[in-house]
Amino acid sequence: MRLAIHNTKSSFAERWIAYCEEKRIPYKIVNCHANDIVQQLADCDALLWHHQQGGPKDILFAKQLLFSLEQSGKKVFPDFNTGWHFDDKIGQKYLLEALNITELVPTWVFYNKADALKWADSVSFPKVFKLRGGAASQNVRLVRTKAMARKLIDRAFSKGFKAYDAFGSLKERIRKYRLGKANAREVVKGMVRLIVPPPYAQIMGNESGYIYFQEFMPGNDSDTRIIVIDGKAFAIKRMVRKNDFRASGSGHIVHDMKQIDLRCVKLAFAFTEKLKAQCVAYDFVFDAKNNPLLIEISYGFAPAVYEACPGFWDRQMNWHEGKFNPYGWMVDAVCKE
Repeated sequence: MRLAIHNTKSSFAERWIAYCEEKRIPYKIVNCHANDIVQQLADCDALLWHHQQGGPKDILFAKQLLFSLEQSGKKVFPDFNTGWHFDDKIGQKYLLEALNITELVPTWVFYNKADALKWADSVSFPKVFKLRGGAASQNVRLVRTKAMARKLIDRAFSKGFKAYDAFGSLKERIRKYRLGKANAREVVKGMVRLIVPPPYAQIMGNESGYIYFQEFMPGNDSDTRIIVIDGKAFAIKRMVRKNDFRASGSGHIVHDMKQIDLRCVKLAFAFTEKLKAQCVAYDFVFDAKNNPLLIEISYGFAPAVYEACPGFWDRQMNWHEGKFNPYGWMVDAVCKE
């Protein structure tokens, strides 16, 4: 089997390439952005492309290209089951509910202002507001009161919300700078973004015509991220920001496997079988009775965050201590499909 790899910075690609060279797996570098990409793939059996929510070109056509190739008979990563719901919390809600995954944080989506306002009048607060896309806790707010919910609903069904929260992003960059997790250049970049939004935000435009809420789960000082690839799982805990409830993107990571609730690992394996996916990252929190509940899913993750993971579990929940290569697992999974 010969693989095609689209090589971009800050992606899985360089690790796929290193693994292919180590294992002498035939591959070639292709440019998925080229008009002749289908012709470039004529002598390849599979395409691996770590497309990302922050890539403006990726947003435009990555899923369409991958799924077209898959329908033609080629292997792809991510495949349809793995990637169609990427960076789409609304799609994930329907998918997980349709698969009867009940261990899910209660979630509501409305496409009609009157229905949304009626709901807001009937529930207790706080709730969590999110846009359908965004990573590292972008576009996530704690809605403490009915009045705040009504204000968000009014906006959702009028001018909408920008896909990129420039002020929130700048605040986050300053927070990380003070913690020593970002340099001054990042802060300056955040200031520039107040005037010039990133290219992906210009492509996406404003989010409007819907409103998305999730139940707030108080008392969580972290969330638990479980990643399942080819029958193997590894995990981290992400601590919440100071005086905040959001954990994703906080930069405070715990790699100690003894702090991972094994119920989350077992659920992640079970969910992956239902999803029939190649690679899934699951984000869990716990309810008032300490039951694990799923917040959302993704196929992508930031490689550097997981390099310190001390080992992984297999499907039988056996622990394997030591370094491992999840990117090699991705390549192996594609090669044996």
